[in-house]
Amino acid sequence: MININSFKREPESLKRKILIAAERVLESGSYILGREVANFENRWAEANGTKHAIGVGNGMDALEISLRSIGVTAGDEVITTPLTAFATALAILRTGATPKFADINPRTGLLCINRVREALTPRTKAIVLVHLYGHITAMDEWHALCEQNGLALVEDCAQAHLAKWSGRVAGSFGVAGAHSFYPTKNLGALGDGGAIITNDDKVNDDARTLRNYGQSVRYHHPEFGLNSRLDELQAAVLTERLAYLKEFTNRRQDIATKYNVEITNAHVRILAMPVARENHVYHLYVVCSPFRDALQRHLRESGVESLIHYPIPVYKQPGLYKASLKLPGSAGASTLESVSQADLANEFRFCEEHTASCVTLPCHPFLSDAEVRVVIEAVNSFTPD
Repeated sequence: MININSFKREPESLKRKILIAAERVLESGSYILGREVANFENRWAEANGTKHAIGVGNGMDALEISLRSIGVTAGDEVITTPLTAFATALAILRTGATPKFADINPRTGLLCINRVREALTPRTKAIVLVHLYGHITAMDEWHALCEQNGLALVEDCAQAHLAKWSGRVAGSFGVAGAHSFYPTKNLGALGDGGAIITNDDKVNDDARTLRNYGQSVRYHHPEFGLNSRLDELQAAVLTERLAYLKEFTNRRQDIATKYNVEITNAHVRILAMPVARENHVYHLYVVCSPFRDALQRHLRESGVESLIHYPIPVYKQPGLYKASLKLPGSAGASTLESVSQADLANEFRFCEEHTASCVTLPCHPFLSDAEVRVVIEAVNSFTPD
């Protein structure tokens, strides 16, 4: 079976370096907020072209801490996409703010800037822009929108490590960029991990305080913080893997280019290609088909694993039913229970269509050329039942 991910195929040279790094941490006797974290933070900031990088416990915490560092709190609205991991909305909810959704661009699956404009209200404090699948685009337009409306831009870069727009790295356009280092990410740890990047000194200082119980100096807690510290072992692993990230990303882009050109099945739609190669790092390679179930069966029978990212829009998640959540276009609705499924389908038509048809194909950097050919031929040979 050709799998979506295959960690066991990592180069032996990298595995050896990771083991040496783990031994280095063990012998140091320092396991929390030590030299390894400081070293990785410096390297990650340099790689992203930002003044600061702050290691945290995971990607969701990176978003929450970023939002809290810019003053997002109860009574505020934060606009984001409904086509994302639930953690994006959960991070907003944990600040006390209200997540407000806008529909996607059907060509890319990314948040639609025109729908965001329509969703703005006097309560809107920030936009969380998710660089879904690893694709960053139109950052000049997003920056201008936020400038014109006095909004903070926070970038969710969980899937877009070192993706670039006009030579500038994802996460460096807004006041903060939030990264996840979950093992499946393009840069992954051996467990949970995350980071915030920023050029804002105050955001840096506040984030470092918030990640460590709200502690400014030892035993002094001026803020209501949380325990979200990237540990030394994961930082050491990430430092070693960072040295391979460019090579692995190039391979993902090469595979995706072949898919973009050679997948020609009329029953399978390719998403819009990036303006430039650097705009998409292909954490996920996603296609759409109105015959998704049949396509997945055919792929499985052809020895190709596929997944769905994400089958349920965030606004349909039961966890949000407890929140006082207002949806754009649903006048008078204060909670999801009061919004009919028909209204949701109309308001988020493109998200509904995408989540009902999207399929993720293998695109990890350890695929062989022969396996890439198998995936292409399997997709092209598909016919609906």
